[in-house]
Amino acid sequence: MTSAPARRGGGGMFRSLSLYNYRIWFLGALVSNIGGWMQSTAQDWVVLTELTNNDATAMGVTMALQFGPPLILVSVTGWVADRFDRRKLLMVTQTFLMLLAVTAGILLLTGVMTLTIMLCFAAAFGVGNAFDSPARQAFVTDVVSQKDASNAVALNSASFNTARLLGPAIGGILIVVVGTGWVFVINAATFLAMLVALRLMHRDELVPRVRTPGAARLADGFRYVARRPDLIVTFVMVFLVGAFGMNFPIFASTMALEFGQQADGYGLLSSVLAIGSLAGALLSARRDRARLRVVMIATGGFGVASLVSAVMPTYALYAVLLVFVGFCTVTMLTTANGYVQTTTDPALRGRVLALYMAVIMGSTPIGAPIAGWVANAYGPRTAIVIGGVAGLLACTIGGVWVLASGRVHRHPASRFRLAVDETVPVRVVTASPEEFSDEIAAATSPLPVEDAARRTS
Repeated sequence: MTSAPARRGGGGMFRSLSLYNYRIWFLGALVSNIGGWMQSTAQDWVVLTELTNNDATAMGVTMALQFGPPLILVSVTGWVADRFDRRKLLMVTQTFLMLLAVTAGILLLTGVMTLTIMLCFAAAFGVGNAFDSPARQAFVTDVVSQKDASNAVALNSASFNTARLLGPAIGGILIVVVGTGWVFVINAATFLAMLVALRLMHRDELVPRVRTPGAARLADGFRYVARRPDLIVTFVMVFLVGAFGMNFPIFASTMALEFGQQADGYGLLSSVLAIGSLAGALLSARRDRARLRVVMIATGGFGVASLVSAVMPTYALYAVLLVFVGFCTVTMLTTANGYVQTTTDPALRGRVLALYMAVIMGSTPIGAPIAGWVANAYGPRTAIVIGGVAGLLACTIGGVWVLASGRVHRHPASRFRLAVDETVPVRVVTASPEEFSDEIAAATSPLPVEDAARRTS
């Protein structure tokens, strides 16, 4: 196996697409994600309108079951992503998810589906995604060199949000035209795009895997994060917004009903949200590196945009505000993801990313049932307000930590400007060889972000 080939072409927003493997991956992920968003829209609408009588709490429970497994299985899934060939692992998880989609679609088409069965499918989808997500996130750095990792992560987010732009709108139309069951079946077919892409990749051009000497331990990822206060603060900010602010299926569907809209109106809201999301992802791709202060600013922007959207009197005005909500959300997620990937020791990247994905996806079982109950009891606007407050709280926590950590200082070129130190202020921890490998101990030393991003084994 050889190292990734030299990048053809210059820099810029789309520089990672100059690599054959990444182009194949990008296109396969785009098609698969479009199908995934179609199915997500159909699943939410089935639970809300076909299996219950507009019960937002039931939708919250469904989301909790779907996003709970990544939190419960975080140690195992991260270890698996670091231990096994990620390309082969993704082929297994994508096949499993495809078979689940086919089965659920058949049950819907034959009229056998019940709320209890759908809840079981939601949990099964969650288990599949628990293993798929950290492997998929870490696999990006197997496809591109470390210097392009931040750009590749941002372009992945752009692909994901392009799918979010198209998928819900297509799904909403298909629900009206052919029914929810066929949407699940069509999504199953889109998994073939990812499987074909993985098969067509040039395996000799993948970046060699970095492995920790000795046996890989599940607890190493937890210990590593525990000694990275910048990662802890990042996880806390993402958790607060993820738990209480990113319950968009509940917010959009209940607001659509409040404005007298049907499934196509709900799908349109999801697509409008994706317009801002795509803009945020593309802007992130232009940055040379992921910065923690951008995460902090984005959480504050999310809070403000959410609070304003909650008081919009018409469907059209609410939709306009969702553009800004989507922009801030994806700016936060893409930057946080890039920061975690480019400043984490390569030997532990899978386990750390599993923790990160558990924070994002695992926050839903906590927040979604609460958001659903609040939407039922007090209306969807109140639930959105709670999410906005969570965003402002996350921004405050990030700001307080930045000030307390000593990162803010007077700009050397101007007495009236402030600058933020871009180093990773991680305290060196003395550990015995039995506790940590040399790679883990080295990763806890203070390194500039740009040096951490260039680290290879």
